[in-house]
Amino acid sequence: MPDLAPSLPRRLFCLGLPAFERIPNDLIALIARFSIAAVFWQSGQTKVDGWMLSENALYLFENEYKLPLIDPWLAAHLAAFAEHFFPVLLVIGLASRLSALALLAMTLVIQIFVYPGAWPTHGTWAACLLLIAARGPGMVSLDAALLRAFPVRTLKQLL
Repeated sequence: MPDLAPSLPRRLFCLGLPAFERIPNDLIALIARFSIAAVFWQSGQTKVDGWMLSENALYLFENEYKLPLIDPWLAAHLAAFAEHFFPVLLVIGLASRLSALALLAMTLVIQIFVYPGAWPTHGTWAACLLLIAARGPGMVSLDAALLRAFPVRTLKQLL
């Protein structure tokens, strides 16, 4: 007759699972916002020299990245701007879903046209950005403070 008693690993798993389920979404969203903002901010910092686009960044957009349908000069400037502007919005939690979607679009462009072999990294970025876009920035954000100050009762009130 087989031993029907649960194994020690199974008992530990069953005891630990409720603890993980109690991790607040607000904490997860905060960590996701700050983490992905740091990734893009640091990338943006490599593209600037003071308040100007660095020569190296322009060189990369002209010779290595080669995005279709957009001038390298414009692409480099837009990327440098986006990698500074949207992370700041994510950190303060303002227009968080829009910022996450903008950085997700940028991630997709990088994945498809620049570094297609880097999908594990880009998938990690996408997971953080999708979490923010789908679930919002959490309670520790200006978005949440604005919703508390100006509650939206129904979608019809917005139209």
